[in-house]
Amino acid sequence: MEKLSIGKAELTWLDGGVTHLDGGAMFGVVPRALWSKKYPVNDKNQIELRTDPILVELEGKRMLIDSGIGNGKMSEKQRRNFGVFEESKVDEGLQAFNLTRADIDYVLMTHLHFDHACGLTRWEGEKLVPAFPEAVIYTSRTEWEEMRNPNMRSINTYWEDNWKPVEHQVHTFEDSLEVVPGLRMIHTSGHSDGHAVLVYEEGEHVWIHMADLMPTHAHQNVLWALAYDDYPVTSVHEKKKWMEFGYDKKAWYTFYHDAVYRALKYDHEGNIIDQVEQKKHHYT
Repeated sequence: MEKLSIGKAELTWLDGGVTHLDGGAMFGVVPRALWSKKYPVNDKNQIELRTDPILVELEGKRMLIDSGIGNGKMSEKQRRNFGVFEESKVDEGLQAFNLTRADIDYVLMTHLHFDHACGLTRWEGEKLVPAFPEAVIYTSRTEWEEMRNPNMRSINTYWEDNWKPVEHQVHTFEDSLEVVPGLRMIHTSGHSDGHAVLVYEEGEHVWIHMADLMPTHAHQNVLWALAYDDYPVTSVHEKKKWMEFGYDKKAWYTFYHDAVYRALKYDHEGNIIDQVEQKKHHYT
């Protein structure tokens, strides 16, 4: 498991499983000839997208950024269609620190699409129960409303199995929320209407989790939006805003989906000046 210390914050990437999605959909109108130079692609035109929660230890609290792909949450057809060749090993990751799921204080949900939210619930016999029974689950109010009342487009990604067992744990916010001192969740919209990013500031120590505004390092170009984005123009503007903010502060950018890097640090011109690579690449 890769780790990164940024000021007081200790970040550890857990193994949350994997998906493989169409590269064209992940890079929108960008031609394959361009994006394939920046990110590995297989002979089915699929790219590997990890679904690895980040354990954040800060101010005496243990938090997860998103929840992984979960275990046993999909049919065989869904696993095949979404390229889920590995499911979550979150328990094993926590055990390495003598922790259990009950030790997680907060789960910070950037949004509630299935590849981020399947890990919120787990099977206990024939019943789905909360995967992190003692945690407060934070998400934006807009995202929570759509999760429970999806439209004809979003119903394919907002699944009842991922919210109904945990609705008593969910706390929402409007524009922003300071989870602990220095760590904010900020509603951006874009990828989904309720999408949020995380920003941590502690003097010169800054990190930003862009979630699916920049799901991989290959999406650094502010104009490279996903075909999956509900509001791509908003995505572009929000990405530009938070990339300029981070470049100015030489911030770390952390990833949930990237199969190459866990985190990258950029200078004020957007050049990479430090990196945390995955020790184990999972390319297919």
